[in-house]
Amino acid sequence: MNKYELAVVLSAKLEDDERAAAIEKIKGYITRFGGTVTNIDEWGKKKLAYEIQKMKEAFYYFIQFEGNSDTPNELESHVRIMEQVIRYLCVKQEA
Repeated sequence: MNKYELAVVLSAKLEDDERAAAIEKIKGYITRFGGTVTNIDEWGKKKLAYEIQKMKEAFYYFIQFEGNSDTPNELESHVRIMEQVIRYLCVKQEA
């Protein structure tokens, strides 16, 4: 099992329950594709480096998980089409 980190930037227009539902959906994708979530780090609302979709702020989440080598590809293909997600990046962590 490899260790990965998924950085997710969610729209600032979302309510608390909508954000929680989006994160739960992402966690569901991770477990569906053979991964296990080890940690979720919520940074809260932060200023964006540049304006995206006419928004200057967004909510940042960092999700650490373990999974097979194909888990990140499957996960990204589903996170990519989520409306709440503005940006995402999945990277493999060094051992």
